[in-house]
Amino acid sequence: MELSERKKKILQIVVDDYIDTAMPVSSKTITQKYMQNVSSATIRAELSALEELGYLTQLHTSSGRVPSPEAYKLYVSDLMVKEKLTKKELDYIKDIFLKKADNIESVFKNAVKVISELTDYTSIGVSPSIKEDRLREIRFFRFKPDKALVLIVTDQKLLKDNFIDVPEEMNTEQLDEASAFINKLFVSKTFQEICSMEVDFDESFSGYKTIFVNVIEALKTYFSAREDVAVEGQDKMLRHADYLDVDKIKDFLSVVTSKDKIIDVLTEDNKGIKINVKIGSNGYEKLPKDSSLVSATYTANGKEIGTYGVIGPSRMDYQKVVAVLENVGRIIESILTER
Repeated sequence: MELSERKKKILQIVVDDYIDTAMPVSSKTITQKYMQNVSSATIRAELSALEELGYLTQLHTSSGRVPSPEAYKLYVSDLMVKEKLTKKELDYIKDIFLKKADNIESVFKNAVKVISELTDYTSIGVSPSIKEDRLREIRFFRFKPDKALVLIVTDQKLLKDNFIDVPEEMNTEQLDEASAFINKLFVSKTFQEICSMEVDFDESFSGYKTIFVNVIEALKTYFSAREDVAVEGQDKMLRHADYLDVDKIKDFLSVVTSKDKIIDVLTEDNKGIKINVKIGSNGYEKLPKDSSLVSATYTANGKEIGTYGVIGPSRMDYQKVVAVLENVGRIIESILTER
């Protein structure tokens, strides 16, 4: 059912007031604070209608109304007045990413930190899958006679924590030749393409076969790994009255301390949606009850650079959260595109 403009206005008022005060909103509050030109009887009738439509609920028969999950969803998508960040906040975002945008990994981690600091909620992020990354360079550094550190540079990341076995009799010059040979084969290919390669080694390169196989195994390890996850501001939940209940705290921590759960809640039904809102009491069982997740996926130069979200009480400040998510994404895209 299409809501009338008056119903939309009243619903917006209820959500705004409840977010601000954490108190159920009565018809008296609405007429005295927001709509003095409308009678209490009319407001009561509209509140009853909105309740019947599933947008409002009453904790007690004599109390005012509080928003339902459906109300929060409609509020974010259609009713709320978008907030603008201050110049100080925008300058802070720009300063962070102008200084620390050397690679996607640092951008990813700093985005999660900035979002938490500006919203005062817990923020979470999932980095993009590496399966579409293209290789730029592979280098070997002798660590022990039979082991070498592999440094792998892609168009998105620098990977440098894997060791491979190498023949003890292979000298530094030969190791460099092996690196050049493998780079010639691998550069500009995706991990997926590299891991499915089959190479016939003639006699002149037969000594490189062991290294080739070990590098493939190292890449497969990266390829099979799940995405990186970052969390900031877990303790900020304690600043909100909505999490004074011990069971709610446990439910909240069970999500933000689990890598798999964060990946699930952030990536489920998120592709192609600019700002996505999930309410834990509205069918999203992977979210704690009475909690919400507002998320966005950022891209630059046509490449995904991560999915980020703010998780907090259903009564969160959606205006601020959406403004921060949109502006952080816009500034990151602008800086990375220029670079």
